[in-house]
Amino acid sequence: MAASSRYPASPPATALAALRWACLRDLRLALRSRGEVALVLVFFVLVGSMFPLAMAPEASLLRAIAPGIAWVSALLATLLSLPRLFSADHADGTLEQMLLAPAPLSALLSGKVLAHWLTTSAPLVLLSALSGLQFNLDGEGIAILAASLLLGTPLLTWLGAVSAALALGTRGGSTLLGLLVLPLAVPVLIFGAGSVESAAAGLGAEAHLSLLAAGSILASMVGPATLALAVRIAHE
Repeated sequence: MAASSRYPASPPATALAALRWACLRDLRLALRSRGEVALVLVFFVLVGSMFPLAMAPEASLLRAIAPGIAWVSALLATLLSLPRLFSADHADGTLEQMLLAPAPLSALLSGKVLAHWLTTSAPLVLLSALSGLQFNLDGEGIAILAASLLLGTPLLTWLGAVSAALALGTRGGSTLLGLLVLPLAVPVLIFGAGSVESAAAGLGAEAHLSLLAAGSILASMVGPATLALAVRIAHE
């Protein structure tokens, strides 16, 4: 990417500036490849749309399965997008340059993770309203579903990012990525889907949403260092 006074070609040395540099860089790259981003969103909508078509059109049944299907669709869409998080930078040597840059590697990688969440998971949160309407969820159910995705998808993104880094350069990397992410994502799915179900049962969703938020905060604290270590291991 060409250098400019507003957007330097090399990452700044300070952590916050490096995070911002990496995030803006990946956001600009995502705008250039809008088709790949749109593919993930279309996949999310299509997966969610298949179930109402394949099942009996009973409103109570659709409402009961809606949270689980929405979360599984979000997980699969996230999994579909993970290979592009590091693969291009690994192939053209950009990731190796990040390893050698004076900027903190954890900050650079955190910027990439933030950009990935903004271009993949954040749109899924908005599309969850459409998914909720397909399954006859009421306004409260749709709001809680969107809140659970908003609070839980950062944790999924960090889990996926570390797994994607570990799978760099390996044979069958996509298969390995799925094997790493899916078992780790089970608790997130349980609490995410459980938040809507608990609210529908009159028990409130606060406990489930709090656990999702705590998990995402913890992942944001330990994720950068863990991801940097995973990238270094992949390049040894």
